Amino acid sequence: MQNVFVYGTLRAGEINDIGAAAARNDIAAPTLVGSATVRGRLFDFGAYPGFVPDDAGIHVQGDVYEIDDGLVAVLDEIEEVYPGVEGLFLPREVTVEVEGAPITCRYYPVQREAVKGLPEIRSGDWVAHRRSNGR
Repeated sequence: MQNVFVYGTLRAGEINDIGAAAARNDIAAPTLVGSATVRGRLFDFGAYPGFVPDDAGIHVQGDVYEIDDGLVAVLDEIEEVYPGVEGLFLPREVTVEVEGAPITCRYYPVQREAVKGLPEIRSGDWVAHRRSNGR
């Protein structure tokens, strides 16, 4: 088991809902640990967001799940992360706080160069941003 921080389309109710992804692949359902934030900048790619870590950035909203190790390969496929290939999303680790407890999580930020010219989501919340834009 490991933890993952999701900030975009992997959040519950979104197009790549992490729970639905597990169910489609006959993998144990992820367990919601709680909400958390990570400092950075969130950008609108249209159908999905991209997160750039930045200690001087805002608090980007997301959720922490405990997941079965088998779900990592599914998440990597959704985020188009392949061994030996530098893609848009980069699997990394981050430590977040959930109810005052530090938790180390896998997450998927994007390469800084990829966001040039894209609108920034200043609220730091993809779900609220998507809904406010009628998507």
